Amino acid sequence: MERQGAAWKRASLVLRAGIDGALLVPDLAYARAFTLRVGRTDQSYVDLDDPRRLEFDYVQRLADVIDSVAEPTQRLRVVHVGGAGMSLPRYVAATRPTSAQLVLEPDIELTAFVRRHLPLPVRSGIKVRGIDGRHGIAELRNGYADLVIIDAFVGARVPAELTTAGFLADARRALADHGVIIVNLTDRGPLGYARRVLAGVRQAFPHVLLCAESSTLKGRRFGNVIIAGGAMPLPYAAIAERAGRPPYPYRVLHGARVHQLLANSAPFSDEDAEQSPEPGRGQLHFA
Repeated sequence: MERQGAAWKRASLVLRAGIDGALLVPDLAYARAFTLRVGRTDQSYVDLDDPRRLEFDYVQRLADVIDSVAEPTQRLRVVHVGGAGMSLPRYVAATRPTSAQLVLEPDIELTAFVRRHLPLPVRSGIKVRGIDGRHGIAELRNGYADLVIIDAFVGARVPAELTTAGFLADARRALADHGVIIVNLTDRGPLGYARRVLAGVRQAFPHVLLCAESSTLKGRRFGNVIIAGGAMPLPYAAIAERAGRPPYPYRVLHGARVHQLLANSAPFSDEDAEQSPEPGRGQLHFA
């Protein structure tokens, strides 16, 4: 039985074949851990036995913000724009088990595949709606959420409609007065795309930060960029301390440095919105 299990574990689980396909790739080091790969993009990593273990650095940085703005075990109402393997909803459910979470994921087939092979915990508090982020946020009542987390990709690119000034303003409407928005996107220095998203967040929220690896900020590497915004001051020092711990630390920019980054950058509008840049040729991208 043990040999049969090992042989099964080496096989990927395929939802859609081909260059733009979707599959779950097993992690041979852990009995029930998988990476969800869509096309050439590793979208999510899930360890069913330990949802607190976040394999991707950028997901840990998102968790850093959550853990800095909310007390341990605090009940949260969280809206996730983008689902994939639902790594972060599982983390929140494990660290704050009474939380109510809503995941907006339009790929219904992918959600069914993930939930079949990587089932959510019983009474997780996670609900998934088969709707895109723009329409899903628009349907929320004013002040509904404590956190809105935008981590949505089509392949390796962020959909254009999720970074416009109008969408970000609507996300602000759906947040409580103490609420925080967290956005994951991808870019490389000089951050032409990220600056415009940052400008949109800054237009909707008076307090903002940007978090990325130094190599990404300096243009040496295409990578993840985390932007956070709040109506109330953000715990910059706590976030920076957490982001600086790993072997490849992220820098947290705020205040005058963010003002410098913004320069003359204008938020995206519905008329000129665009997807995030393509990663470099040959790069296996993490989104």
